[in-house]
Amino acid sequence: MRKPIIGVTPSVDEKNHRCLVQPGYLESIDRAGGLGLMLPLTDREEDIAQFIERCDGFLFVGGPDIEPWRYGQELLPECGPQNVQRDAMEWKLLTAALAADKPILGVCRGIQVLNALLGGTLYQDIPSQYETELTHEMGDPPYNRETHPIRVVEGTPLAELSHADGVNSRHHQAIQELAPGLEIMAYAADGIVEAVRMPEKRFVWAVQWHPEAFWEEAGMNLELFQKLVAAAK
Repeated sequence: MRKPIIGVTPSVDEKNHRCLVQPGYLESIDRAGGLGLMLPLTDREEDIAQFIERCDGFLFVGGPDIEPWRYGQELLPECGPQNVQRDAMEWKLLTAALAADKPILGVCRGIQVLNALLGGTLYQDIPSQYETELTHEMGDPPYNRETHPIRVVEGTPLAELSHADGVNSRHHQAIQELAPGLEIMAYAADGIVEAVRMPEKRFVWAVQWHPEAFWEEAGMNLELFQKLVAAAK
């Protein structure tokens, strides 16, 4: 049986001039019954068109901060490094994938790209812009541990997955103003948005935490990838 092909956006190691994908993303897709394929770093229109043609779904992975001009803000000193090439690629790829109604899952940076592309804004730096006692940037590994609780919104599709009291957290940016067309599915205990979806699309979900760090374990985190793969079949 042919496995659904899930195109995975590449992380960029600028210091060593290479692209890569963290193994947990590919392992999670594999366990969910899909075939993960790392995409090359390009924003050429003809290449994006072939990605859309050949891939059954897409995973937008974690990574660096997003250029603030893309969501209508000036750069703050606390904003971290950005990668112009990756922003350009993911903007075009996500735009095309949404237009083609391809199944999409966003992780960490992925939820931020989705929100910014659709007209929302971001906190460039949670510690300096949002009063909270929660730790959203967990620091050193292991990453398969819960760092703060979440509240899943009742009645949303996320509430149908296995219950989880908390999530891991490795980010300093987050959704500020929610984009039109997005529905919130979960919050952190301090009110930071942790999961969204686009109700009018076949499957467009995004989470702020890192479910790929739990690929060896059953439960909600694996079920997120199972939902993506199922929608891509």
